[in-house]
Amino acid sequence: MPMQPTQAPDSGKGLPQIIRDQLRSEILSGSIAPGIQLRQDALAERFRTSRLPVREALRQLESEGLVTYQRNRGAVVAGMDVQQLCELMDIRIALECHAAKIAVPNMVQRDFAYLQELLDLYEASDSVAEWAEYNRRFHLALCAPANNAKLRLLIEEFCLNTDRYLHEMMSLATGKEGPQDDHREILAACRARDAARVASLLERHILETKNNLLANDRMKAASGAGEERSAA
Repeated sequence: MPMQPTQAPDSGKGLPQIIRDQLRSEILSGSIAPGIQLRQDALAERFRTSRLPVREALRQLESEGLVTYQRNRGAVVAGMDVQQLCELMDIRIALECHAAKIAVPNMVQRDFAYLQELLDLYEASDSVAEWAEYNRRFHLALCAPANNAKLRLLIEEFCLNTDRYLHEMMSLATGKEGPQDDHREILAACRARDAARVASLLERHILETKNNLLANDRMKAASGAGEERSAA
């Protein structure tokens, strides 16, 4: 497995945030599948705490769209349909392109080096799950120099939500070279400090993923209809 980029440890997290981050990681990795019930008493026992921090962690996951509440079931890992994913991707375009325009003029050599490190790790990996993680980190690193914590948090939530459902399916369909070519082009524009071009490339990059998603959904629907006709 390739070496991970070094990151400073976060020692300032409270218990709800620790529980949230662990559950989020398991949801995004697929260890906890859509539809699974998240029982507060079982989670409190697992994390050796009361139900209060568990309840707060689940509330935060609900705000990110990773958990929903259902009658008689409580907290359940959320699923998403294609329409919801496309709506999230439209929001991603608006947020990420705005952040890029602010971030690019603030970038320094350390930012370029970290972005390049992520692309090198992406290139060296043969794991679809790792591609998704490096892709997520790359997009978040692009917006970090905007120095706007709330904007970055919004982007992180929408990146997480879309990548959770999309990246494995899209990667298996297209491989990694298409997205990697886009990433290299984006990084080159960052180095040239061309904020408008970075924003334009980001929009094209996310729209391409959206269009691939819609095409995949059309093919699936056509295949299903063909199977129904054959059965009849």
